[in-house]
Amino acid sequence: MDITGEHRIAVPREAVWAALFDVETLKACIPGCKELNQTSPTSFDAKVQLKVGPVSATFAGTVELQDIDAPNGCRIVGSGNGGIAGFAKGGALVTLAEDGAETVLRYDAKAEIGGKLATLGSRLIQATSRKLADQFFSAFTGRLAGQQATIA
Repeated sequence: MDITGEHRIAVPREAVWAALFDVETLKACIPGCKELNQTSPTSFDAKVQLKVGPVSATFAGTVELQDIDAPNGCRIVGSGNGGIAGFAKGGALVTLAEDGAETVLRYDAKAEIGGKLATLGSRLIQATSRKLADQFFSAFTGRLAGQQATIA
């Protein structure tokens, strides 16, 4: 399953880059995030509660930032296990481009699922994945714009 998107963020690229590594920002923006702990400068452990169609589960997982090219982008690789609900794993290439005083964030993500989740049908999974990605990036964009407004 592939998910792509683009978001324009009204803050400089360096601020967006720093926010990608900030635990509090990420925790506030990840839909259903119950816990997020930084285990190294580039990796995190998380617990996320999600509902996909009729299946609701808490996923325990890891996220690692790889192929870091500061402040241009990186690859985000993660996996999670929701017990009987199944598992999810995947990665996303995230790029940040300057556009004046703004930043254009683009992502190209690929994900695999298994277990009970895989029986729900690809359209439901694709729609839910896209919705979760949009929720994250909308919250991320809003949070950064709000922080920028308090600084200005």
